[in-house]
Amino acid sequence: MTKKIRLMYMAAALVPLTVLAAACGSSPSKPASSTSSPAASASGKTLSETGSTLLFPLFGSWQAAYASVDSSVTITSGSTGSGTGITDAADGLVNIGASDAYLSASDLAQYPGLLNIPLSVAAVDVNYNITGVTKPLNLNGTVLAEIYTGKITMWNDSAIAKLNPGVSLPAEKIVTLHRADGSGSTFLFTSYLNAQDPSAWPSADIGTTITWPTVAGQLAETGSGGMLSACGTTKGCIAYLGISYLTKATAAGLGTASLADKSGSFVAPGASTIASALSSFPAAPASGAESLIDSGSGYPIINYEYAVVKKTQPSAAEATVVKAFLNWILTTGDTSKYLASVDFQPLPSATASVSTALVSSIGS
Repeated sequence: MTKKIRLMYMAAALVPLTVLAAACGSSPSKPASSTSSPAASASGKTLSETGSTLLFPLFGSWQAAYASVDSSVTITSGSTGSGTGITDAADGLVNIGASDAYLSASDLAQYPGLLNIPLSVAAVDVNYNITGVTKPLNLNGTVLAEIYTGKITMWNDSAIAKLNPGVSLPAEKIVTLHRADGSGSTFLFTSYLNAQDPSAWPSADIGTTITWPTVAGQLAETGSGGMLSACGTTKGCIAYLGISYLTKATAAGLGTASLADKSGSFVAPGASTIASALSSFPAAPASGAESLIDSGSGYPIINYEYAVVKKTQPSAAEATVVKAFLNWILTTGDTSKYLASVDFQPLPSATASVSTALVSSIGS
């Protein structure tokens, strides 16, 4: 994963979150490397963040609510993708990088002093726009890998039909969509393909940014908002979207697949199926880094949403602000009041304790 993160650095100018929220997850156009000031230049009452477009809608709710907790704190944020969130945090451009992808041991060795702190639990859905198909389709990792490598090109292919008896599938060409930017959703989606069928999708092709197989007609889109918009207007499309966009995907007429779990059962994304998958993970490791992909029974594409933070902040004032905000998230923000609207789930209590310990280690 380390080299995958480095392959693409798509950055964005920091702008107030309340402004970006109207952008529905689209990425700002200016690169952070030329427009963002290092976090060290911010005042002790400014908190800056860039990263995950999956987490961005929830982050907006947290930001709005936190204004009533401490109105003196100004929060700026960018919906830029997990890859940028990680590199921005590592380079000191922001206080917090938001990521759907955890930092592995090799990543932490490359970026010494970074913490990856679980904040909540999210999922990635597989969505499609198929003429005449309204029922949820059953799909598994092998079929998805063969679709994304171009081995399966039509929706009425026998491999898809075998998983969906009784469903009338059209002779419609499949149009694959993938993220063009560094994305934690890409990391989670490709991790699922590999977990289900390593021979069809090798581990070398897991990452926030990968070199996608060349498939005729494929589309590359920026951000979850770009994926949603393109799939909504492209007949035959298949895409992967963060669960925080599920309501919008349904409103756009997209279907949502039930995916095979480790036992071969087909499971739709939802609160109960995510909770079922979480049940086998009582606590994250002390580093916070853990893959929850295809763990057993339950919805198979889930993982923690992370705050990627430097353990040593530029000043004591900034460390205080960052710790206060993250502790508020872990105690108040990680509840159904904020999570339900984006279909996230709270951390297991043992993992929340790990996160609290990681936050307490932040200093200057």
